[in-house]
Amino acid sequence: MGKTRKANKANKENKGSKGNKGPWGFHLIVNAGSCDPDALRSKETIKQFTKDLVKKIKMVAYGEPKIVMFGTGLQKGYTLVQLIETSNISAHFAEETNDIYLDIFSCKTFNPIDAIKLFKQVFKPSRLETKFFIRQA
Repeated sequence: MGKTRKANKANKENKGSKGNKGPWGFHLIVNAGSCDPDALRSKETIKQFTKDLVKKIKMVAYGEPKIVMFGTGLQKGYTLVQLIETSNISAHFAEETNDIYLDIFSCKTFNPIDAIKLFKQVFKPSRLETKFFIRQA
């Protein structure tokens, strides 16, 4: 996650398209395999993780997290959407494979390492792939 320092510097110094200062936003993608099956099937665990994540990355939640069971077969599982003042957090928790797909997008900088540490602590993935993007059109 060496791009965090780069992202913070970019947010302060770069000029984006149309003369805006800095990049438009920061996007963390987490693909996690073979996660704790009890945790990803627990609406309460997902809700608490979301609240802790918002605090950990220093964001401000806009309302409560929306956590709804969706899909069938490979796609069955909870889907999470948490609006934050600077954009959103979303995730899908695939019950059949115990995989989780998490996205955090914010116009405000955040430390992706903090988000990943909390995610690993709660969901205990066996496999983890992360990508962090600086977004600018």
